Amino acid sequence: MSDTPIFKRKLVAALFVTSSIFALQACGGDDNDDLVPPPPPPPPPPSGLVAFAPNGNLEATVRWTDYGVPYVQAENLESVGYGIGYAFARDNICILADQVIKFNSQRSQYFGPDRVPGSGDSDNLLNDFGYLTLGIRANAEAGLAEISEEAQAMISGYTSGYNRYLADTGVDNIDPTCAGQPWVKPITPVDLLTYAQGVALLPGAANFTGPLFLATPPDQMMGAMNKATGKSFDLGSFDAADVTIPDTNPTEAGSNGWAIGSDLSATGKGMLIANPHFPYTGNQRFWSFGVEVPGEMKVVGGSLSGMPGVVNIGMTEHMAWTHTFSTASRFTIHRLTLDSSDPDRKTYLLDGEPVPMTEKFHEIQVATGPGTFATLQKRSYHSEFGPIIVVPGALPWGTDPFTGQEVAYALFDANLPNLDLFDQWFGMNLAESMEEFQATFADNMGTVFNNTMAVSADGQAFFTDGSSVPNIAPAALQAWGGNQLYQTLTGATGLPIFPGDDSGFMPNGKVPFEQAPQLNRTDFVQNSNDSYWLTNPAAPITGVSPLWGPTGNQQSYRSRMGQKFLAEGGSVDGLFTRADLVDRLTNNRNWLGEEVLTDLLAHCEAQGDTPVQTANGSVSIAPACDALGQWNGTMNLNSVGGMMFREFASEFRRNPQWVNGFDAADPTNTPNTLAANDTVLQQLAAAQQRIVNAGLDVAAPLGAVQFVERSLPNGQPSGVRLPWAGSNNIEGGFNVFSSNMGNDGTLLRRHTYPLLPGSNLSAAAGGYHITYGSSWKFAMEFTDNGPVAEGILTYSQASNPESDHYIDQTQLYSSEPQLRPILFSNEDIEANTIEVLELTGTSGE
Repeated sequence: MSDTPIFKRKLVAALFVTSSIFALQACGGDDNDDLVPPPPPPPPPPSGLVAFAPNGNLEATVRWTDYGVPYVQAENLESVGYGIGYAFARDNICILADQVIKFNSQRSQYFGPDRVPGSGDSDNLLNDFGYLTLGIRANAEAGLAEISEEAQAMISGYTSGYNRYLADTGVDNIDPTCAGQPWVKPITPVDLLTYAQGVALLPGAANFTGPLFLATPPDQMMGAMNKATGKSFDLGSFDAADVTIPDTNPTEAGSNGWAIGSDLSATGKGMLIANPHFPYTGNQRFWSFGVEVPGEMKVVGGSLSGMPGVVNIGMTEHMAWTHTFSTASRFTIHRLTLDSSDPDRKTYLLDGEPVPMTEKFHEIQVATGPGTFATLQKRSYHSEFGPIIVVPGALPWGTDPFTGQEVAYALFDANLPNLDLFDQWFGMNLAESMEEFQATFADNMGTVFNNTMAVSADGQAFFTDGSSVPNIAPAALQAWGGNQLYQTLTGATGLPIFPGDDSGFMPNGKVPFEQAPQLNRTDFVQNSNDSYWLTNPAAPITGVSPLWGPTGNQQSYRSRMGQKFLAEGGSVDGLFTRADLVDRLTNNRNWLGEEVLTDLLAHCEAQGDTPVQTANGSVSIAPACDALGQWNGTMNLNSVGGMMFREFASEFRRNPQWVNGFDAADPTNTPNTLAANDTVLQQLAAAQQRIVNAGLDVAAPLGAVQFVERSLPNGQPSGVRLPWAGSNNIEGGFNVFSSNMGNDGTLLRRHTYPLLPGSNLSAAAGGYHITYGSSWKFAMEFTDNGPVAEGILTYSQASNPESDHYIDQTQLYSSEPQLRPILFSNEDIEANTIEVLELTGTSGE
């Protein structure tokens, strides 16, 4: 058994008490041997939290409250996991079932080789062989016994709860999206830990399944072999040239987070804004819940799918915290120099010595027709830096077309493996002070890809980028920064490319917490996905590894909006109330509009009816100017001209026109002032044309063209459209929503609408089909009576269309941007309970 940091500290305290008793006995000893010997010291006090259910008897009370939010109470952690697993499966079983198949490399077995059946894209093959190459299942099998007993208990309970729901309901009666499917089946603790290892790779190696698949020695056949025939498996229309440099944030994950300390809080107590921007469908949906082990642990918040009882973003009586997607690199690419004496080019030079690559052999099952399968075999190749990858035209295995050298490229991901993931958040959930909260980062490296903003009840605010970052020695980083070849390669690919012929560049695990960006304040810390640099502009953070992200860089428009909000202060003598925080989350102001609208209208007025010359002919921009003249400057339902300004912002983003450019010495105020020139008029004309060509009215209220629409279980559009208020990154909104029509990480069927080039607008949709954005968000403050919060899960608790809580919070937000009460006290939970389940069972069911 291994211990979490909290338990270690309690054990140390118990040992200290015991040793003190022995010391007192030694100091107060008596020479009279006839005296009755002192009684034995009392046993150390129990840690309080019980991990596994005694005798394997699982017992949990699940209370569902308004909007279907479950609160699970149990006497041990395994039973906590049991209740959470059951409640989550009731809401979202199809998502986790799909992900278990994905990360267990079984997509081809159930769905055939192609993501789009019959397309020849071979995406399922790439997925399956890619995760086998990364070894995440093997890591989970080896690592389950290495994580703490507490984490093991929650995982065990969660899988039992998930399986109990499936057994009670029957696979034919679950969510119709996946009802009756053979890939929906009971899961094991190893399955859940494998899934967690896959999630840890989402901003890194998970995006390299194509390059991993292509990694074959030069002059050898690329692809997979049919075990039965010994012949290459037909990859259909798959084209290796389609494998390009990966996007390491394909779902555009982003967030805003504020921790307000005692100096800026109207009550002198801590306050928090949590505002993750994540996809509305797929494997990165949040789910809100609360857990309690009476007298030991009580936490309320939200987590990504598959978290076995720990809260990712939430609050306790003592602490509240949130996360944002970090600018840090979780991986490095290493350029190997091949040994010219090896004709197969499977040997590379490290410190001048030849090192043979290692080979691993993989097999998968592939559905080739109804009830028919083929076993495919493939090798992967590995260096001391990690597995070999190939991106045609960019990262070759063979002759480098730019230098003529014989090279190969290897991928190092600091999250291979990440076994601290559950214990990291478990420590946060248990922390009773800022000191204990910070200690979880010293003891674990599990937050994967996140910045963390936290605040204590007494108003201490804290920031760190807790990402898993490759730990490369400072001298090597300095040498890399001055190497023209590697800086050119890094700039050309957008990937951190390092030497692979010098062991001095070998990452030594992850950068430890003491070397990570961090800041303690009593006014505020914040982040809106720019780097750690301006967490608080009064105290810029510098002097850390460049792999954490840039410094001295121009801030995004969304960061500028958040920084402006903070500079404006709150409503009570400049101090913030909770109502102020709610306003910042729902007012739908946007930075670019506030910066340029007055000047843009003046420029429009000066142009009048004179046509603007564009590449597509002469265009009168009078309709656009009239629409902008009616715009109220926000992105709310009644915002006439909101669409017009967004489309202008889409054009402006590609070629910003500022009088005053960016100044690193004044980063929160520059660039500024719209340049009144012909380019701006042409941008406005192009935006107007796009709207008109889409058959839309440039003066339409935003609520008439921006909407949420769910898919039917068969993936077709439901036809029920809910009007939606909210901004976009393009115009510098804070409460951000957009149309993300790409891969959502699952194979669950959903409808999408084609987007117009360079825009989130869809002519086919008749507007903006919102599929991404502000999701699990809340504003909270600590009070003398505990934490008080308002929040919302904008896409609602359940992805199951037959649930009563499939769309209720979505309808609430649609009617008007607003939050709902977040329940914390047992009195409030009981007063708002709509269903209770006393769930009993046995471990491993």
